[in-house]
Amino acid sequence: MAKDLIIVESPAKAKTISKFLDKKYNIKASMGHIRDLPKKSFGVDIEKDFKPKYVVDNKKRKVVKELKNAASAAEKIYLASDHDREGEAIAWHLVQTLKKELKGKDVYRIIFNEITRTTIRKAIKEPGRIDEKKVESQQARRILDRIVGYNISPVLWKVIAKKLSAGRVQSVALRIICEREKKITDFKPQEYWNIHAQLFKDKLEPFKATLTKWKNKKAKLNNKKETDEIVKHLKNKEFLLSKIKSSSRKIHPSPPYITSTLQQDASRILNFSQKRTMLTAQQLYEGIDIQKGTAGLITYMRTDSMRIAKEALSSCRKLVTERFGKKELPAKTRVFKSKKSAQDAHEAIRPTDPFRTPETMESFLTKDQLKLYTLIWQRFIATQMKPVSLKNKKLTIDIGSAQFEASGSTIIDKGFLKAYPHTLVILGENIDPNYAESDILKCKKLDPEQKFTKPPARFTEASLVKELESKGIGRPSTYAAITNTLRTRKYVELKARKFFPTDLGLTVNKFLVGSFSDFFNVEFTAEMENKLDEIEFGKIEWQKLLRKYHDSLEKLISKVDTKEIKSNLQEKTGIKCEKCGSEMILKWSKNGQFLACSNYPECKNIKNFTRNKEGKIEIKKPEKLDQKCPKCGGDLVIKNGRYGRFIGCSNYPKCKYIKPFTLGIKCPECEDGEITEKRNKRGKYFYSCTNYPKCKFVTNFKPVAVKCPECGNYYMEEHFSKKKDTKYLKCPKCGKTVF
Repeated sequence: MAKDLIIVESPAKAKTISKFLDKKYNIKASMGHIRDLPKKSFGVDIEKDFKPKYVVDNKKRKVVKELKNAASAAEKIYLASDHDREGEAIAWHLVQTLKKELKGKDVYRIIFNEITRTTIRKAIKEPGRIDEKKVESQQARRILDRIVGYNISPVLWKVIAKKLSAGRVQSVALRIICEREKKITDFKPQEYWNIHAQLFKDKLEPFKATLTKWKNKKAKLNNKKETDEIVKHLKNKEFLLSKIKSSSRKIHPSPPYITSTLQQDASRILNFSQKRTMLTAQQLYEGIDIQKGTAGLITYMRTDSMRIAKEALSSCRKLVTERFGKKELPAKTRVFKSKKSAQDAHEAIRPTDPFRTPETMESFLTKDQLKLYTLIWQRFIATQMKPVSLKNKKLTIDIGSAQFEASGSTIIDKGFLKAYPHTLVILGENIDPNYAESDILKCKKLDPEQKFTKPPARFTEASLVKELESKGIGRPSTYAAITNTLRTRKYVELKARKFFPTDLGLTVNKFLVGSFSDFFNVEFTAEMENKLDEIEFGKIEWQKLLRKYHDSLEKLISKVDTKEIKSNLQEKTGIKCEKCGSEMILKWSKNGQFLACSNYPECKNIKNFTRNKEGKIEIKKPEKLDQKCPKCGGDLVIKNGRYGRFIGCSNYPKCKYIKPFTLGIKCPECEDGEITEKRNKRGKYFYSCTNYPKCKFVTNFKPVAVKCPECGNYYMEEHFSKKKDTKYLKCPKCGKTVF
C-alpha cells in the first residue's frame, strides 16, 4: 500500500512529526521556498496584470526531484508548512511545481500551532485547503518589493554607487535610525539641578527626600547660583514631616510573549541577538529529543497574537495550583486582547505543556535552548498568577519656603514574581514605619546635584523592533531580516549593541528621503501593511494595489534629476588636487568613499583618505617600507587594492612592480612560504600562503607574530569576543587563549 505524503518545511520538523505518526506516512522537507522570482531579471509582467514568472531555485532542484518522486508514489498529499502568509505561499508553490505528479490526487493543507502528537493527528483528521487570499497577499508583498528594488536601485547606482539596493521596508527602518542619529547630533544639553536631603529622626534609618517646590511653585533650578541660594536658605532650619500618605497598588503580569516582545526580553535579559533568539526558538518549536520521544516544546514563534487556547490556560492554572498553591491563582482566568492590527493566525508563544518545567527539560537542552525556554515558560505561567501587591508611602516635608518629597514602596505579596522574576519593580526609598506626621527631622546631608538633559538613546535591536512594531511597520516574521539586511548592506553598524548609521547609510537615506519621501516614510509603509492585510481578508484586489503603487513610483522616478542629486551628494573637502589645482570631492564606489578630482574626466586623480577624531578628512598616504623596488630602485609602499593590501612601487604608473603583502610569519604547513593577507569579493579578510596553489593553507583569523606561552607555537591568531567586546589571541595549535 502506498504511503501518504506529508511535506513540511524543515528536516527537524519532519523528524519530530514522523515520531507522532504511523509508518504509513512518508514525510519530506521542502527546505523552505522551492521557487521564487528570478534573481537576474524583473520577473513580473506589468502589462499582464503583474503576472509573476516564478523559477525553481537551482539549489532546490535535488529537493524538487525527491518531492516529485514521493508525490508520484503517494495517494494523498498533505502540505504542512507554517500557518502564515509565507507558509501558505510555500504550500501553493509546491502544488504549482508538482502539478503533474499531483494530478487526480487528493491534496490537503494541514495547519497547527504546536508540534505535538495530539495537534498533528488532529490536523490530519481535519484537513483543509490552501488559503488563496493569503497566497495573494504574500505574492503582492513579494512583487511590491521587486518593484521597489528594480526601479529605485538603478537610480541609486547612478547617484551614489553600483550594487546598492533600496528595500521597501528596510529603507524606512534606515530612515528611523538616521533621524534618531540626527536628533542625537543636533542635541544641545540643558543644565538643571536637584537638591537632595538625607533626613532622619533619632536612631531611625535615614531616607532621601528631593526638593519639589520652592515658594509654592514647582522647583526648577537652572544653574548653580540659583541652587546655592536655596541651599543657603535651607541651612540651619527645621525639617517638618507635614504629611504621610499611604496607598496600595498592584502590578499585573505582562501578556504572554509575541515575536517582538520575546526578541526584546531575550536581548534585555539574556543578551541574545534577534538572530540567536529566533534560531533557538525555531529549534524549540520544531522538536527536541526528550525521554519519551521527540516533541516541540513551544508554540509557533512568529506571531503577533496574544490569544491562548482554553486547554492551555486550564493546564497552566493547574500547574500554578500544584506548584505555588491555589491562593496564587486569580479568581478569573486572565485573558489578554491582541492589537487590532494583529493577524491572529497563531496563539501567543507558550510552552506546549506547562508541566514540562525548565528543570525537567534541562538535561535535554543546550544552554541557549534552556535559557530561552525558561524565559518563555516563566512568562506564560506568570499570566495566570496573582498580581504583585505593594504598599506605598509618600512623605511631604516642609522647610521654610521649600517643600521636599520622598516616596517608597514595600512588597506585600510577590504574586507572579515567584514565577517570573524579571519584571522591574521600582521600590524607591526604604522608609521606616516609625516615622510619623509632625516629626521634626534632622538633616544629615544637603546635596545639590548638577545634571544635564540627555539626547535620545540610539536604537538597540530590541528597541528598534519595538519602534517598528509600534509604528505598524513589518510583521513578526520580518523583524530579524530587516536589521540583518541593513547590516549586510553596510548601511548601519552595531557597536556596543547599538545601531550607528554609516556614512553610506546616511547618504542613501538622504537620497531616498529627498527623492521618494512619499514612499519611504512610516505612515505610507504602515498603510501598505494594512493594505496587504486587506488583500488577505478579501477586501481589495492585489493587482489594483500594485497598479496604484507602480504608477505612482514611475511618476516620481521620472522627476528625479540624477546629475543634480549626484552633485548635491558629493561632499566638498577644500583640498586642492596636486595635479590640476581643482578641488577634491568625496565620491562613492561599491567599496566605499574616496577622494576624486572635481575636474573629472579631464583629471582622473583619486586618493584614499581617513577621518580624524574630529571627523576632518586627512589624505591617507601609503605606508613606506624600508625596501627598494628591484626594477627601478623606487621606494616600496603598502597599497590598498580590490583584494586587500599589497606591496607596490611608489613610482607607479611608470613602474608597475607589485608583490603580496605578508605578515612576516612563516606558513605552518609548508614553512617555505609566508602568510599573506587577502580580501575576498565580499570584503572579508582571510590569510593564505604565498605558495598557493602548491600550498593550500588558509585561515579566517589574523595570524599575529606572538609565540604561544603554552606550546611555543611561533604565532597566535586574533579573535574577537562578542561577550567581552574585546580582541584576544588564541593558539591554533593547542587552543591557549590570551586576553
